[in-house]
Amino acid sequence: MNVRPISGTSSAGIRGRRGRGTRKGLSALVLGVLLTVGACGGGGAGAGAGDGKAGKDSTAAQSRQSEAVVTIAPADGAEAVDTSGALEVGAAKGKLTEVVVKDPEGGKVDGEISGDGATWTPSTHLAASTTYTVHAVAKDSEGRTATRESRFTTLTPKNTFTGTFTPEDGSKVGVGMPFSIRFTRGITRPEDVEKAIRVTTEPAVEVEGHWFGNDRLDFRPENYWKAGTKVTVDLALDGVEGREGVYGKQTKTVSFTIGRKQVSVVDAKKLTMEVSRDDRVLKTIPVTTGAPGYETWNGQMVITEKLSVTRMNGDTVGYGGEYDIKDVPHAMRLSTSGTFIHGNYWGGDAFGNRNASHGCVGLRDVQGGWDEKAPGAWFFDNSLIGDVVVVKNSNDATIAPDNGLNGWNMSWDEWKA
Repeated sequence: MNVRPISGTSSAGIRGRRGRGTRKGLSALVLGVLLTVGACGGGGAGAGAGDGKAGKDSTAAQSRQSEAVVTIAPADGAEAVDTSGALEVGAAKGKLTEVVVKDPEGGKVDGEISGDGATWTPSTHLAASTTYTVHAVAKDSEGRTATRESRFTTLTPKNTFTGTFTPEDGSKVGVGMPFSIRFTRGITRPEDVEKAIRVTTEPAVEVEGHWFGNDRLDFRPENYWKAGTKVTVDLALDGVEGREGVYGKQTKTVSFTIGRKQVSVVDAKKLTMEVSRDDRVLKTIPVTTGAPGYETWNGQMVITEKLSVTRMNGDTVGYGGEYDIKDVPHAMRLSTSGTFIHGNYWGGDAFGNRNASHGCVGLRDVQGGWDEKAPGAWFFDNSLIGDVVVVKNSNDATIAPDNGLNGWNMSWDEWKA
């Protein structure tokens, strides 16, 4: 709009004229200007032209709106949502380009957009009793975006389970130590539970889990751990439905380190134990193993417990009344059923000469274990939880893999199966 209809008249000229005639001329000019401005702003045919332009702008805005439609299940504001199988994001007339699902602390839920961009599903279960927010973006064929937000809360379970595990967080263990977790409830959905436990190592090595019954899950590599390996286990069990209506309530990270490699080989015929550290023989020690009728198990056994002094009573392992020995020194458990390698102060000349025990491996020692130079004391002081003791040439079977942490007696194929 041009509001300069007095072209050719300078402002100085106008100010230089005085008198009534001049004021009337200015009034007329001002009126002309106002009429000109009004004609540009509306009225008559001009108004009709302005409405037409507005209609075209509105149509253009509508054409710029994305045709893509984003859907989120469960519905916005939903409560008591199942922790698995309920969350899905979809797109119609377009493809998903971004999906972000967060918990209240800002933790993101991992997931994957399908190859055709039509759906997004989480790659893991959700936590129980948690409010999640969903932000999803899709694009149509013209590249125009559509966005949708949603919020929902997962169920609060009435029945829960947890797991007790070994080794302890922050511990240093021997090369034979698996990560073993025992659950407080029998698991009928083992794949879902196993998927919620992630084992990572440095340096990297393949680690697989194996179920013993429905309440115990062990993880190990194909061969003994490499000395110095750092192992981290992430337990993301919160919200996992381990059995119908029973959900995990445990979220924890456990880390442990593998120490030096120590493997000791007991020969039940030669009555010796050869202790090797990092594949070098440290010491050969005379021993006694199970007497006829009480033979020691053969096989690879892992030290799972160390007791400086303990009491051993035959009643606890089915040998009622046969022995009750107090102050047994330097005892280290090899099986759940009661096999130990321990100091022995009552065996006389049995060490290296004859098998005289009820199935344990005995090393010469003193009552109370005060003699640091005794073989039992030396072996105890130089052993870690997780060290391996291998028994061979005994007149008994190989120990069952679930009798203690002795899964090394299974082949790798059996373990993975």
